Amino acid sequence: MSAENVSLIKGLYDAFGAGDVPGVLGRLSPDIVWNEAENFPYADNNPYRGPDAVAAGVFARCVGEWDGFGVAMADLIDGGNRVVALGRYTGTFHKTGGQMNPQAVHVWTVREGKVVAFQQYIDTLDVARAIGTV
Repeated sequence: MSAENVSLIKGLYDAFGAGDVPGVLGRLSPDIVWNEAENFPYADNNPYRGPDAVAAGVFARCVGEWDGFGVAMADLIDGGNRVVALGRYTGTFHKTGGQMNPQAVHVWTVREGKVVAFQQYIDTLDVARAIGTV
């Protein structure tokens, strides 16, 4: 089962990279609980509950506020019903022109072929510098 979970998450990142938002949201459970990292700009509405909340509160903001927003997770670690992803974000913030390239870790919890929980960990200082809050 855990290899299937890694494949599910890899497919989710592939869909995100291709701009296939329905392909991403379709991998999420209807009752997903999504948490952005503490002090990350989009943590203001944690936890996001359900795919629609994630789409509006996280994805729309990423695309709307950043040029070239990207998530490149280079390593996926099989933890059974949890998959840990290690990588980086990229992007240039519209309002300031500040660029980010922070390290990031994602912890995905999978049940019955759907993502039921997400936790982001990221270098929030790098992001804060890009958006001009520090």
